[in-house]
Amino acid sequence: MTFRTILALGASMLAVQAQALEPGELQGQMLSEAEYAELVEAATAVTPPNNGDGYVIGFANLARNAPFFLNVEEGILNNAERAGVEVFVTDNALDGATALANAQSYVRRGVDYVIEFQTDANFGPGIMSAFDAEGVPVTAIDIPMPGATFMGANNPRSGFMGGAYLGQAARDKWGDEQVTTGFLVVGELPQSGAIPAMRTDGQIAGFLAEYPDFPEENIVKIDTKGTLEEGFRVMNDLIGRIPEGAPILGLAINDQSILGMLRAVEQSGRSDDAIFVGMGADEIDSMVAEPNFIASVGYFPENYGNYLVPMALMELAGQELPPAVLVTHEMVTRGNVCDYYADAECADVDEVSFTFPDAAFADHLAEQAQNPDLADYQDLIPSE
Repeated sequence: MTFRTILALGASMLAVQAQALEPGELQGQMLSEAEYAELVEAATAVTPPNNGDGYVIGFANLARNAPFFLNVEEGILNNAERAGVEVFVTDNALDGATALANAQSYVRRGVDYVIEFQTDANFGPGIMSAFDAEGVPVTAIDIPMPGATFMGANNPRSGFMGGAYLGQAARDKWGDEQVTTGFLVVGELPQSGAIPAMRTDGQIAGFLAEYPDFPEENIVKIDTKGTLEEGFRVMNDLIGRIPEGAPILGLAINDQSILGMLRAVEQSGRSDDAIFVGMGADEIDSMVAEPNFIASVGYFPENYGNYLVPMALMELAGQELPPAVLVTHEMVTRGNVCDYYADAECADVDEVSFTFPDAAFADHLAEQAQNPDLADYQDLIPSE
């Protein structure tokens, strides 16, 4: 071991010891300027900025055409400004090849850290190879990439929560006998791989916790590609095959898919037959305005930056991040949305008296742990 290496290790240890903040203390709160100043000082002692002046973080956004993505971006920029860190933003445009090109641009620019939000699991290894070759650390949002820290949804729990809520709301609306004549339609995102699939699998499992004898042939999975447009198209193709009067029970990977599915149901004149529960709670105005869009599982993307920017600085300071940092989810409904978003107006509706099925969820987690598709992702399966 060289003398220079010893000095670097010593600086790393002192910097980490000097920091009061640990990764486990990040609970979605925004750090103060003083806390950020400490993080930047500690990081600089261990990993000086590549440009010799200040840190530059690359943020490759999944897209820039929906509230969820824009809220994540705004939160990152707000935190970076408070930390005195520059952010170079690119748009992955929901496309793996574009994401790879953006990654290569970050390498050429010599950024210090990258936050990746990209949808195509097949491109993850190639993107990470580009960063690994230059020693650029990475955090991946919602879709994991090999060697990157994961930050994002507790997919099994959020999915299970949404599915169980839909089952309980359906029971209130129609009663058990009529619900079992209905069709559960789930908008999936297969291109993103096994981890987002835990969300939609969880949705189905949560619904089946309420209706274990629901006919398997009445569970229909459609590929909405996470967009309103595709959600509308595939639901529009499906709606004619659902018998008139049968309840239509809608779930999907995100709120954008739900809106497309909802529009197709409305256009077909089937609104009275349908209820939908979304994922993300980022299409608040639409949820409040649409009686059939009864709830969405809150992800609070506006707070993602409160995790992501501190995590980047902690890693640059030599702190070991956990393999996964998961957000806490809440059930956001038309009737309680104003409790979470002050500028939203709560609808005057009878609320579902929601009970989370803890025992059934524990069984679901045990099944997920045995899922061969998740063998390499055990760190992303929560304990509760």
